[in-house]
Order: sequence, then structure tokens, then C-alpha cells
Amino acid sequence: MNKRTLAGTALAVAAAAGVGSVASPARTPVWFARIRKPRYQPPGAVFPVVWTTLYTDIAATSAITIDRFRAAGRDDKARGYIAALGANLVLNAGWSWLFFRYHKLGASALGAAVLAASSADLVRRAAEADPRAAAALAPYPAWCGFATVLSADIWRLNR
Repeated sequence: MNKRTLAGTALAVAAAAGVGSVASPARTPVWFARIRKPRYQPPGAVFPVVWTTLYTDIAATSAITIDRFRAAGRDDKARGYIAALGANLVLNAGWSWLFFRYHKLGASALGAAVLAASSADLVRRAAEADPRAAAALAPYPAWCGFATVLSADIWRLNR
């Protein structure tokens, strides 16, 4: 794996995580404590563990994917993946703003669904470069799919 590529994907992922964390509270706000949540809502301690793991995975598998496309002379595919990754990271960071900062439950459920589709698209693109990278990235859209169901239920319970 090219260290420059990994540095670039890691920086992009860290930027998205940072922008999203600005909107997310350091402690559970009163608003979040008061809204109704489904019984299957994971404990709060699960989320930072899952997201740290996923962010590491996204950076590494994206670097591998980009490098494989470039090594195969498929620079157009590398550029397409980079653009899709950028859009995905904007969606990723944006969800926290919709949910935690603005309390837009319906919009955050829709945002989670779009993020899940975007994440699945990253897996599809990665599969063109390296099926193992795609397999490694597969937990990302799976978690985003779960987040979509969870967000939609929170919206439903609080309408």
C-alpha cells in the first residue's frame, strides 16, 4: 500500500470524523436522553468503538482500492472512487449534524439511508479493484443499514 495514498485517505476520513464530532455532544444531551428509542438501541459505548473501527477500515481499504486501480492503469476508476469516497464522507459527517445538532429525525433517517447506499456503492467500486478490499469494507454499509433502521425507528417513535 502506498503510504501517500493511505495518508490521504486517513486524512479525509479523520476530517469527516472531526466535522461530525463537532455536531455530536461530548456527553449525552438532555434532548437525546428524553427522546424515545427502540429497545435494540445499542449502549452508547458501542458507537465510538464501531465508528473508530469502521473509519480505520474505510481509510485502509480505500487506499488499497485506489492503489490497485492506479497500478492497473485505471486512473479514471481511481478518480471515480476518490469522488465517491469524498461524497460518502460528506454524507457521513452530515448525519451527525442532522441528528444531534439540528434534531431533524426524519431528515437524519433519510440521510442514513443515502449514506448506506453510498457505502454500498464504495463496496461495489472496491470489488472492481480487489474483491478482498470489498469484503473488508462490507461491514460499513451493513452498519449504515442498521443505523438507517435505528434512525427511522427513532423518528417513528418521536413523531
